[in-house]
Amino acid sequence: MKRTLLAGLAIGCLTVVAASQVSAQGLRWGVNVGMLMPLGDYNTFDKPGWIVGGGATYWLTGGALGVRGDVSYGTTKHDAGGETKIVGGMASLVYGLGPSTASARPFVTGGLGMYNVDGGGGSETKLSFGVGGGIMFKLGTGGMRGVIATRFTSVSTDPSLTFLPITVGLTFGK
Repeated sequence: MKRTLLAGLAIGCLTVVAASQVSAQGLRWGVNVGMLMPLGDYNTFDKPGWIVGGGATYWLTGGALGVRGDVSYGTTKHDAGGETKIVGGMASLVYGLGPSTASARPFVTGGLGMYNVDGGGGSETKLSFGVGGGIMFKLGTGGMRGVIATRFTSVSTDPSLTFLPITVGLTFGK
């Protein structure tokens, strides 16, 4: 409970400080789908699965730094039958490398979140962290962008549940 409160406080502080120090540059929202790769102990009993998600990024002045919130749902199959379901969300800081007007723009991200994990024997909701990156590329002359991304994610279950989603998506907005 103490970790949950600290995580909520940290996410809230990051959002308030970032929003109060700089003005908005734009909001982008989007959807994604991809493969969910179990890592570590999770990889010893589950096969790769799938993940779907959506989110929004609020780009700050200059367009290099953004605050992102996203939600996702994924599932993997146990080697011996059954499945693991993972649903959750994460608040992250995003740093875009290069100008926002570039036809292809790499980015890095890191943040904190909460995930509910159900391996078939009951579920638990725990704090998580994630770090990753990807590339955004323009699609046409409008505001639509294609995104290929990944993020190492660790959920503080016992033992820790770690996975790597590899996704493709579309974003819209400014």
